[in-house]
Amino acid sequence: MKFGDLELFLIEDGPFRLDGGAMYGIVPKVLWTKVDPSDDRNRVTLNANLLLIKGNGFNALIDTGLGGKWDDKEREMFAVSELRTMVTDLARVDLRPDDITHVIQTHLHFDHAGGATYIDADGSLKVQFPNAKYIIQRGEWEIANNPNPRDTRSYKRENQQPLEEAGVLELIDGDKEILPGISVEVTGGHTKYHQVVHVKSGGHHLVYLGDLVPTPNHIRTAYLMAYDLYPVEVMEKKVPLLERAADENWLLMFEHSPEKKAGHLVRGEKGRLELDVFDLDQAEYTPAGG
Repeated sequence: MKFGDLELFLIEDGPFRLDGGAMYGIVPKVLWTKVDPSDDRNRVTLNANLLLIKGNGFNALIDTGLGGKWDDKEREMFAVSELRTMVTDLARVDLRPDDITHVIQTHLHFDHAGGATYIDADGSLKVQFPNAKYIIQRGEWEIANNPNPRDTRSYKRENQQPLEEAGVLELIDGDKEILPGISVEVTGGHTKYHQVVHVKSGGHHLVYLGDLVPTPNHIRTAYLMAYDLYPVEVMEKKVPLLERAADENWLLMFEHSPEKKAGHLVRGEKGRLELDVFDLDQAEYTPAGG
């Protein structure tokens, strides 16, 4: 999709499933199942919606999905499907992993950073995008490599270890412009150094929300994940960001939604924010109401 001077492509890596109670935290099951039915193991279906941004001299990828480094037990537990993967989706737009110049990680949980590395035919752990700079908040990197007992299962050492050894890391501190029109904003909340990505070009504005608002269901203030380490911070950050997105007609992209992957916010009954779903599969971006 043409987006000002940039081109945007939806890259998918999934689907998979996680526990519904964990995805909706303190929200009672009788409420969240109305919008997101669970299977017989209480799991809800999610996706890994990645964003590829093509600009003048760069191909930037936001997050790297689940990847393929799963044993049989994990594949079954998370219902990991590889019918559509990040690498095969890149091939659909005539790109190979070697063509990616920048990888921006919102954070390093396994469902966002699993594709940062891969295991080659001889069993060696390799960097998936050897010509890219992997842009990660320094604080997130340090926590991922020294997780506390609660975080141990969320961070996988094999997803980040080869990056340092290959010299492809670019650790940053705080909000920063990464490329013309592409910047990161540290939100905290989900993890201490979680970041969202802003994309601006031609008067348009997109925000890739990562796990600050993983699905449209999480637009509601109290809909938080049990995975959020600092849930009050999530509320404090997402409410003003979403209000501004509605006021300024930003396009929002939801990383884990299997169907409603993007949209604009409108004010419905009693001023409640609701999603006007936007189809990313079109030639040129037309803002809501445009």
